[in-house]
Amino acid sequence: MLVLALDTATDAVVVGLLTLPEAGEAGGPAVLAERAYPGARRHGEQLMPAVREVCAEAGRRLDELDAVVCGAGPGPFTGLRVGLVSAASMGDALDVPVYGVCSLDAVAAAAQVTVTDVTDVTAEPLLVVADARRRELYWAAYDEHGRRTEGPAVDTPAALAEKVAGLGVRRVAGPVAAAHADALGGLPECPPAAAPTPYGLVTVAEAELRARATPAPLEPYYLRRPDAVPPGPRKRATPARAG
Repeated sequence: MLVLALDTATDAVVVGLLTLPEAGEAGGPAVLAERAYPGARRHGEQLMPAVREVCAEAGRRLDELDAVVCGAGPGPFTGLRVGLVSAASMGDALDVPVYGVCSLDAVAAAAQVTVTDVTDVTAEPLLVVADARRRELYWAAYDEHGRRTEGPAVDTPAALAEKVAGLGVRRVAGPVAAAHADALGGLPECPPAAAPTPYGLVTVAEAELRARATPAPLEPYYLRRPDAVPPGPRKRATPARAG
């Protein structure tokens, strides 16, 4: 099974082309090619060129795809919509299913694999944090098996720090983990994950992909109310008084 994975929920544009064994076959996701570019409000410019690059490197065509996996946030509105709309458009044009996954789940999945397979550290409950701007953090908590136990949610670093003990987490990962580890009770950082990875994205959707399940509607994780509000009723003009 050939899968395109992409995420634009953070300041990075992440794209990867992976293979995944069919149901009943051994093995997990295998990355054929991947790209991660600092987006910083350039998601729309960088996403599709990155898709073309990974296809060229892997020697595969878009019309060979069996599925698309897209990070659905949480993340800033504009960047997140670039990925979601692009994934939905490719799914429609190529007639393949599109699976949306929580971008924080993808970070957690990649972190768990790195800890257990590459290091001698036993997997522990994990906190994943990402920049929500406005001096706030998106966050979610996970148990030692990578299952989400709390979140996703958005809080100030100070408010999240007060919750850390109750969450029972032992490590922190994510795009801004290093910047906030001390403020979050001195949690040790769990590498890697400056952004969701293609491997993590596909790992989260792996069971659905293998089963070729019908995906749920592609819905973004918006954790804030929109800034824009409908205009109020027009004010009635009153005639000016004479004299």
